[in-house]
Amino acid sequence: MKSFTNRSFLKLLDLTGDEIEFLVDLSLKMDGYRNYKTPCATKNMALIFEKTSTRTRCSFEVACADLAINTVYLDPSTSQLGKKESVKDTARVLGRMFDAICYRGYGQERVQALADYSGLPVFNALTNESHPTQIIADFAVVKKTFGSLKGVTLVYFGDARYNMGNSLMVGCAKVGMNFVACCPKEYNPDGDLIKTCRKIANETGASITFCENPAEAAKLADVIYTDVWVSMGEPDEVWEKRINDLLPYQVNMNVINNSKVKIVLHCLPSFHNLETEIGLNVYKKYGLKELEITDEVFEMFKDSIFEEAKFRLLSIKAIILATLSDEDFDPFKA
Repeated sequence: MKSFTNRSFLKLLDLTGDEIEFLVDLSLKMDGYRNYKTPCATKNMALIFEKTSTRTRCSFEVACADLAINTVYLDPSTSQLGKKESVKDTARVLGRMFDAICYRGYGQERVQALADYSGLPVFNALTNESHPTQIIADFAVVKKTFGSLKGVTLVYFGDARYNMGNSLMVGCAKVGMNFVACCPKEYNPDGDLIKTCRKIANETGASITFCENPAEAAKLADVIYTDVWVSMGEPDEVWEKRINDLLPYQVNMNVINNSKVKIVLHCLPSFHNLETEIGLNVYKKYGLKELEITDEVFEMFKDSIFEEAKFRLLSIKAIILATLSDEDFDPFKA
């Protein structure tokens, strides 16, 4: 636990590849194991959620309950963050009341300010630019499937410009996995981040590739990953362009039949049928029953997708435990 104690978990660029693998391995070790010790009793964590969530909120609350940490949930209706009180001032208040902060919301600068001014470990539960806790869960499923991360090729289909594309690319580069973004050029990650990741990849033996041909990209894949095409908080007006641009990159049976893929991953929620309000609205407006992934593919690979969801809890528990434990603490030692 030594390298993590009292550190914030803001983005994967802050971690070494060995540190990422440590958290992945700790997540895997926690799978099915409930009798570990916790040093976290009497600690308190503020959960600031400017964006709603199912998996992330449940994962943090259950993880904290299992670790004997008290939580206070703050959503936009119960917090003055950025409205009547600046992020900096809120951080300085919370720093005097809590032992840690979880933040899920908008710009990376907000979670960074919470860390800078609270003096506490702060966990990034999603920003526009980064989603590091999700990647630990994703890589746990990959390692459980393949036995190793190094050399595995992950192909991401869809909009790679934001938190998931960014974080998967960084994570792959750090641990020696091969990352392929399959999308139109305008949907590739930021050029400076690509340069940074390629420099890291040169040291770890990974590769960073961009491909506009779904059939060619599928042939490279050990793992296929996709995500919703419109991110949380984006206006309705972006739907038409996003659908027109990304429909050729839908993960469907043509993609699967062109691949040797073992698992398909999706961070959820997914628009693979008409059983959601948004999915039904898209169908009424655009006539599409499925978006980023077809229902056939989703159901074919449901085990890996929902295993990934399970590891959201285990990975967050691992991150919290590593961060809030003493340097020499071993949760599995009798």
